[in-house]
Amino acid sequence: MAVSLRTLTSSLVFLSLLLSFTEAREMLVGGKADAWKIPSSESDSLNKWAESSRFRIGDYLVWKYDGGKDSVLQVTKEAYQNCNTTDPVAEYKDGNTKVKLERPGPFYFISGAEGHCEQGQKLIVVVLTPRHRYTAISPAPSPAEFEGPAIAPTSSATSIKAGLVTLGLSVLALF
Repeated sequence: MAVSLRTLTSSLVFLSLLLSFTEAREMLVGGKADAWKIPSSESDSLNKWAESSRFRIGDYLVWKYDGGKDSVLQVTKEAYQNCNTTDPVAEYKDGNTKVKLERPGPFYFISGAEGHCEQGQKLIVVVLTPRHRYTAISPAPSPAEFEGPAIAPTSSATSIKAGLVTLGLSVLALF
């Protein structure tokens, strides 16, 4: 009985660790509260921070700034390149902005304060594309349908969660 309880406990700990790695994250822009400002140098650019980070669908970007003096504008690529603040996709002025990254691809942000974008206060974030999704167990292809080498299946975080929950329930059913 002690071995079974130990196995069950180990399985549940492993399962909870795996699930924690698939959760959405809140990422403080620039890694610190006062990062939304004109960079002092190219190496201080928020794009340098973004290049070293991995962004996934469901993650949140969080900005902390003085809402009375600045704002965050989500813009198109063209508006980003030209520092055009006149027609943003979205505008945030609260000083504690939280934006959910809901799709793969690039997101463009610039400062709404006069002249700040032109001095480098802007950010491009690229959200990773999820891998091929399969959400259910499908039958193996017949030999006539399958040509080529074997390819290991991949899944998204959602599919991993579902598979891990099923695994956890299966382990519990053994006891």
